[in-house]
Amino acid sequence: MQNQHTDNPNDAAPPPPPPGGQRAFAVIGQFTDVDAVMDAAEKLRDAGFSQWDVHSPFPIHGINRAMGLRPTILPWIALVHGVIGALLGLVLVWWTNAWTFTGLPAPLQGYPFLVSGKPLFSLPANIPIIFELAVLFAAIGTVLGMFGLNKLPMLHNPLFNSERFRRVTTDGFFIVIEVDDPNYDPQQTPQLLRDLGATDIETVTDAPAPGSPGTSATPGTSATPPPDATG
Repeated sequence: MQNQHTDNPNDAAPPPPPPGGQRAFAVIGQFTDVDAVMDAAEKLRDAGFSQWDVHSPFPIHGINRAMGLRPTILPWIALVHGVIGALLGLVLVWWTNAWTFTGLPAPLQGYPFLVSGKPLFSLPANIPIIFELAVLFAAIGTVLGMFGLNKLPMLHNPLFNSERFRRVTTDGFFIVIEVDDPNYDPQQTPQLLRDLGATDIETVTDAPAPGSPGTSATPGTSATPPPDATG
């Protein structure tokens, strides 16, 4: 019995393994428009994928909900650092201006300063210092938390090895599923992207081989991006 030939792209073979023993980083699927990538994102969310992302040339309203993303913890990071800063400011003004312990080295001693019989420590008078340190620590914590949550600095992203992925800055809509995702399968995941409407599938490697773009395209498709529609 002979195999029947079909031109249906959904019946194409899975992408070949990365050349030269390179480690695959992710499989990417290109979609035609916002509606297609939104629908695919909802289905991938329901399928239980966790290490994947959507890339588009402009922000897509509702994509966070479609992907099932939880609210960021950045506000909590800022709050914790702000509270630490406020407590540190409180201890600083109390220790330096209102209290000390005998027997400590001079650099560690406080400097109680009595003014006209007023209390050595008065909270209202020290609120500016406490407030400033709270704001300072919250700002530093927010910046550091943003860098950490976004995995920055990232000097190189393997997705840059894909020539096709460069369309994401013009008119390309992409879904990227990392191979480290627990639900990733070398054969079934690319097929799932095709079933969800992806027009092109590529496997991106960690580092490009000499003379290659660092991707392996699905048979029947080209690893070279189509002409720029905006050109």
